[in-house]
Amino acid sequence: MGIDLPIVWACIIAFGLMMYVIMDGFDLGIGILFPFIKDRTDRDVMVNTVAPVWDGNETWLVLGGAGLMAAFPLAYSVILTALYIPLALMLLGLIWRGVAFEFRFKADEHHKPFWDKAFMGGSIVATFFQGVSLGAFLNGFEVEGVRYMGGVMDWLTPFALFTGLGLLVAYALLGTTWLIIKTEGPLHDRLVRLAQPLMLVLLGVIVVVSLWTPLAHQAVADRWFTLPNLFFFAPVPGLVAVTAFLLLRSLRTGDPGPAPFILTLFLLFLGYTGLGISMFPYIIPPAITLREAAAPPESMGFALVGALLIIPVILAYTAWSYYVFRGKVRAGDGYH
Repeated sequence: MGIDLPIVWACIIAFGLMMYVIMDGFDLGIGILFPFIKDRTDRDVMVNTVAPVWDGNETWLVLGGAGLMAAFPLAYSVILTALYIPLALMLLGLIWRGVAFEFRFKADEHHKPFWDKAFMGGSIVATFFQGVSLGAFLNGFEVEGVRYMGGVMDWLTPFALFTGLGLLVAYALLGTTWLIIKTEGPLHDRLVRLAQPLMLVLLGVIVVVSLWTPLAHQAVADRWFTLPNLFFFAPVPGLVAVTAFLLLRSLRTGDPGPAPFILTLFLLFLGYTGLGISMFPYIIPPAITLREAAAPPESMGFALVGALLIIPVILAYTAWSYYVFRGKVRAGDGYH
């Protein structure tokens, strides 16, 4: 039996995008948290927790995009055509966030507040339009043959805007729990208090999306609520409830370790899994499947060799960089 290349590549792309959510989610979350943390010294500590590693986190976004182009060129064409505006705004936000990240360390006291606002704004814009793009993808695309036939603003729907706001909450919670590991003292205590309402809001977002999606799309309702699928997929919402309970309990006890961050990651992974269950096997919902959008087997096989070589390298240097810069970050520890 040969390798099912479309499924393999779908797993690689899904893995790359999930790693991006994990890695870049918490440093975008730090920018989103700036309005809640006014003290400049505290802001410096927050940014310094990711200063050595932040620019490598977006490698996973590049991997996901390049993998989609190589393995599913039809999907790449349709999705980028349909989501050109939100994806362009997302990239502009990421660029502006990156510029602000570097400039705020070099700026004098007069200009530093401007770059703080730029870092915050870039993080919010990038995150919001990532969420909007996700919501638009879940809503599906109007396709005729191999061409996108929808309008340039079809992505602008209430559901897409809601998912944009929901992702802001998710990344803010991810950033908060990351900072709980990396900070101490009054800043740490404030972040613990801030994480509790963020977690409850995120749980509400998950519930709303979980209800909105099947109500708006009959195929999703059939996937989740018909037998025997109902029995197979029931553990997912159950695990969400258990994880949310454990996370809230961990925050209320003031756990300074990695448990809140790990539980937040697992909560996001469960949400990601639920979306995957809803969409599979469609890569251009609601009509074009993975196999229908796949590149020729020779192209997918050739690209797979490179992916299997490079992904372990990325994982290795990422793990090493986080190991080297482990531990708490204190005021005065800096970016030089």
